[in-house]
Amino acid sequence: MPDPSPEQPLYEIKANLFKALAHPARIRVLEILSANGEPTAVSELLTATELEPTLLSQHLGVLKRHHVVTGNRTGNAVFYELAHPKISDLLVIARTFLIDTLGAQREQFDAISSLPPVTPR
Repeated sequence: MPDPSPEQPLYEIKANLFKALAHPARIRVLEILSANGEPTAVSELLTATELEPTLLSQHLGVLKRHHVVTGNRTGNAVFYELAHPKISDLLVIARTFLIDTLGAQREQFDAISSLPPVTPR
């Protein structure tokens, strides 16, 4: 079996980043952190996401494990923030992609009305 290319671990790291992003709750958490632009208490994330505490903790753990967020304890509170400011740019690009994709689908949906009527026989 041939040795993996030197780039292979980099692709795995990148794939793990996307795996970390591959859940709606985690995207929501990242959008909240991005919008806040400062460390955000877990209590605020719980309120904003309406997730169960254990579930939010699991999602934050995934994001932290993949170096997408950082967490710091201050007294009894834990605060999270984006690990890198470019994560906000990634969220903007993803949203732009979503808007463009939905717009194209909407155009296709609207084009259905120009098709000739079909009647059952």
